[in-house]
Amino acid sequence: MVSKASLLLALSLLFTACLARQRQQQQDQCQLRNIEALEPYDIIQAEAGVTEIWDADNQQFQCAGVDFIRHRIQPGGLLLPSYVNTPILAFIERGRGVHGVILPGCPETYEYSQDQQFSGERGGQEFESQDRHQKVEELNQGDVVAIPTGAAHWLHNDGDLELVAVVFFDTQNYNNQLDEYHRRFFLAGNPQAQSQQQQQGRPQIQRHQQQGRPRRQGQWQGRQFQNSGNIFNGFDAEFIAGAFNVDRDTAEKLQGQRDQRGHIVKAQQGLQIIRPQQSRQQQQQSRRGSSGRFDPRQQHQGRRGSGGWSNGFEETICSLKLKENIENPSHADFVNPQAGKIANLNSFKFPILKHLQLSAERGELQRNAIQSPHWTINAHNLLYVTEGNLRVQIVNNEGNSIFDNELREGQVVVIPQNFAVIKRAGEQGARWVSFKTNDNAMIANLAGRVSAISSLPVDVVANSYQLSREDAQRLKFSQRETVLFNPSYRSQGRASA
Repeated sequence: MVSKASLLLALSLLFTACLARQRQQQQDQCQLRNIEALEPYDIIQAEAGVTEIWDADNQQFQCAGVDFIRHRIQPGGLLLPSYVNTPILAFIERGRGVHGVILPGCPETYEYSQDQQFSGERGGQEFESQDRHQKVEELNQGDVVAIPTGAAHWLHNDGDLELVAVVFFDTQNYNNQLDEYHRRFFLAGNPQAQSQQQQQGRPQIQRHQQQGRPRRQGQWQGRQFQNSGNIFNGFDAEFIAGAFNVDRDTAEKLQGQRDQRGHIVKAQQGLQIIRPQQSRQQQQQSRRGSSGRFDPRQQHQGRRGSGGWSNGFEETICSLKLKENIENPSHADFVNPQAGKIANLNSFKFPILKHLQLSAERGELQRNAIQSPHWTINAHNLLYVTEGNLRVQIVNNEGNSIFDNELREGQVVVIPQNFAVIKRAGEQGARWVSFKTNDNAMIANLAGRVSAISSLPVDVVANSYQLSREDAQRLKFSQRETVLFNPSYRSQGRASA
């Protein structure tokens, strides 16, 4: 008879072997030789918008353990409530809207009621005309939204223009114990409906084969839309009716089997949502994404709960801030008026990121300006271009270039941890947003006033690169800028040389 200790030992060894195999597979995925700029692989059409999906099986995504999609929601569109098995960082690229994140166990602090009574449909009961729900937040261009693993969420475009939101999933996060892909569980609607109609002849799905690889059976469509209704669809209607204390017809509507609208629906007559009234000044600030001025009180509040001042009681999970505008000037970390600016959003500025173990970066380079070559010490990095063109070069540990190309607006590339990268803007300049797999991602610069090379002793530089001492000093000290390099300064430097 097998003893309990032997069984535990066997299970422990099995777990260790599985973990080692998983790590080996991840390491193999990061043996990158030649990668490409990535564009959407599938487009899923719905009644009031589309979702563009990147290929989760691409080697870049497999290496970093990430996933990426983009929602385009028409005015009045509602992305139906759902949850996923990974933490989420979303960036509002264009437009504005309102969203809610349902945190289990948190109170419904937004409420409204009237004294007027009316008769209900069940047994002549009387109900008060009322509503109450958890907190909702306004979203504007430049907002970064953090959503914990498994938290249900929804998004509504209440503006006059298309709302574009790019969404980043960390599939290898410790909170995801399901599998290597992100899986979406819808609480409403019938997300397979539009997909099935498209497969029957509507030319609304566009597929972009990456690197000539055949599409794996069941990929994306099988995981997220095809043959998948909302979660109530799998329950018996009588069970649903009993759980909600409603009639069978209402229970069947929850199942959504006859719903043909897809996963983004047109809200009828707008959404009546309880939310605090904004002052005119707040409305103007939200349209710009920031106040345009540095407010030290705002910066102090942004660092509470995750820095040296935290005592664990500043913010509970119910009161944690779930959005932050990365384009707020107070978040800028590097600014060169002649070259550009970079803002990092980490757990010191945005405490919820400590729980998600993620961070974000917003970068802007002016025409032909360069960001110092560097590597990210402790994170993978997904780079998404939002405006202009960006020339990017990526080098692996063998000193070989695995990417040397131009990223256009809407394209993505993954920069693995410790791989060296350099960026140069095109003739029209460039802007990007990066998502990183560490809540306090750190970079090490190769060039500039504070860099790996400038921090070496002169004689170490001279002997390492077979330079004279004078040339080594020139290499160390001729670049006086820190991170963002002005192209006109470079031209002057070459001319003087």
